[in-house]
Amino acid sequence: MARSDKETAVAELTEDFRSASATVLTEYRGLTVASMKELRRTLGTDTKYSVVKNTLTKIAAKAAGVDLSDDLLVGPSAVAFIKGDPIDAAKSLKNFQKEHPLLVIKGGVFDGKSVSTAEIMKLADLESREVLLSKLAGAMKGTMAKAARTFDALRIKLEEGAPAAAPVADVLAEAAPAADATVEITVETPVIEAEAPVAEATETPSAEAVSASADFVVEATETPAE
Repeated sequence: MARSDKETAVAELTEDFRSASATVLTEYRGLTVASMKELRRTLGTDTKYSVVKNTLTKIAAKAAGVDLSDDLLVGPSAVAFIKGDPIDAAKSLKNFQKEHPLLVIKGGVFDGKSVSTAEIMKLADLESREVLLSKLAGAMKGTMAKAARTFDALRIKLEEGAPAAAPVADVLAEAAPAADATVEITVETPVIEAEAPVAEATETPSAEAVSASADFVVEATETPAE
């Protein structure tokens, strides 16, 4: 390969590494041209499956900031540059390998981290993004349907002339899930009893003192005779 061709190939591979959300390295030894076309068709348009030269691939990966183990670049290699859902691509590779055991999945890179063959197989067993979105949509549809039934029941009760406050509380209580129940927690605060202040003892005047005081007042208020 001429120098200019090598530079072009490296530049293209570098861009493929940079734009891919995940890459899977495989060995295609023994696969026919027809099988390779079938694999590309199975992977779809969001994944580019390219036969590569190991030396150029290593240079391109380094230029793109991707750390590839030397073990992944042994034998005739082809790289799946995944731009769509990595789970879908992993499923396609796994299913294709079941029918074509000559395809060897050596490992790859996912979210900038190296992944082994076993990890790629586990990734293939996960539910794809489309399936998860479908389940989410179904759950939201069920919640909306339940809400519609709740308000229909409320409307019917109101039309029947039931007091407004009562049916609203009853219907909403029936519709509310058990998980939304509020748990009241009462914290008992210890009561500290303060000791009552001891009143200072006062000396009770004796009867003689009271009598003497009274006599003094009387004498003080008498008018002297002229």
